[in-house]
Amino acid sequence: MTQLRATCCGAARVALPLVLLALLLASVLPADVLAQTPPPAAAAAPAPSHGGGEANIRIPDLSQSQFLGMNGRSLLQAGLFVCVLGLVFGLVIYSQLKNLPVHQSMREISELIYETCKTYLITQGKFILVLEAFIGVIIVLYFGVLLHFDASKVIIILLFSLIGIAGSYGVAWFGIRINTFANSRTAFASLGGRPYPVYAIPIKAGMSIGMLLISVELFIMLCILLYIPGEYAGSCFIGFAIGESLGAAALRIAGGIFTKIADIGSDLMKIVFNIKEDDARNPGVIADCTGDNAGDSVGPSADGFETYGVTGVALISFIVLAVKEPAVQVQLLVWIFVMRVLMIVASGASYVINEVVTRGRYANATRMNFEAPLTSLVWLTSFVSVGMTYLASYLLLPTLGDGTLWWKLSTVITCGTLAGAIIPELVKVFTSVESGHVREVVAEAQEGGSFLNILFGFVAGTFAEAAQFGEIVVRWQDRIFGAVLR
Repeated sequence: MTQLRATCCGAARVALPLVLLALLLASVLPADVLAQTPPPAAAAAPAPSHGGGEANIRIPDLSQSQFLGMNGRSLLQAGLFVCVLGLVFGLVIYSQLKNLPVHQSMREISELIYETCKTYLITQGKFILVLEAFIGVIIVLYFGVLLHFDASKVIIILLFSLIGIAGSYGVAWFGIRINTFANSRTAFASLGGRPYPVYAIPIKAGMSIGMLLISVELFIMLCILLYIPGEYAGSCFIGFAIGESLGAAALRIAGGIFTKIADIGSDLMKIVFNIKEDDARNPGVIADCTGDNAGDSVGPSADGFETYGVTGVALISFIVLAVKEPAVQVQLLVWIFVMRVLMIVASGASYVINEVVTRGRYANATRMNFEAPLTSLVWLTSFVSVGMTYLASYLLLPTLGDGTLWWKLSTVITCGTLAGAIIPELVKVFTSVESGHVREVVAEAQEGGSFLNILFGFVAGTFAEAAQFGEIVVRWQDRIFGAVLR
């Protein structure tokens, strides 16, 4: 509590001079300069201002269109229930992992790693609050002083930026907690000599984080869409996007730097004391483990939360600004959020089906290819998602446009879904232990030494630039989507 109070006071001390500077600028500079408008003589009939971008969008009444015998508002309210189920799904898996058997020594080590991770997260939280103080001043200057937004709208943007930060920070903390549970439980399960538990526990942890992340994000966005008045929804969305982007950027960048420094430190200790990197006598081991969790859990969790949310805000803005008829806006808004809700269903159902098949195949096996069930899960989820996309689009948008938009829009989504499944297959050429290229690299490195290994890494990195194909696919999706709406 004392640390939190000190942090808030520090942020206030940083923000106060900036706020005073903003007020000074507002009082000194001419009003027409701040408002970026021409003098009164040249502005006899000014056009309506659309400054502020997403903050000025107005969400239409979602109840004015009917879908499957109910209005759009009622349909999306049912989506809130699905989000709650997804949240429960993630928490149930969390509870299952926590209650798995684990050796006391392993538990103590994982708790030590978690406490170190917690210290890292608390430090990052303080840093993010200081950044938010600076961002808050910019928000006040831009929306309040330059664009002359009402004080209530500026406060809403600031408030929802804090909610966005809390979302990114919260899922990152949840990811750290469940990962440290899974670490020790997986290590203990490996002592049984069966490979299946070594696969099943980490995949459970990943599903728990993913389902909770998506469900929380979608729940917040649906609440804004359904329960915030249309004229204020834009301010909520832009504030939420700013906050989650700030939190994710700080946690992602800092986590990556942390893990590299800790890894190098552990390596240096290995060289200096001539002990293995993961030897318990190496004082850098805990820092290295913490860094791995910070870089591979905190950063990606917060980044995933931000990416999903910002994409949603961009879709809402595009639909509202590009489509002029309110009825069509409602149809597209409801459709895109129903798609997002169905992705939760598709992910959960595919995981359950894949686990039943994998357990039946590998539960008693002494050897298994760990990549095989992961690959089958990705493709199964993709195919289920594609099927749901076409079916739901046909049911929701049968008469939109000339009657063919439902399958055109579904095809746009399908391109992204398939790209998400195909790109990992291309990456596996350079990373899979079953890949002929990887085996060749290992064989050559054994004969030619570490230099050849490094050289092969450069070559693989050059070829991996073909992943820009994914960017091309995304850009073509944007063009197709725009063409379809036109």
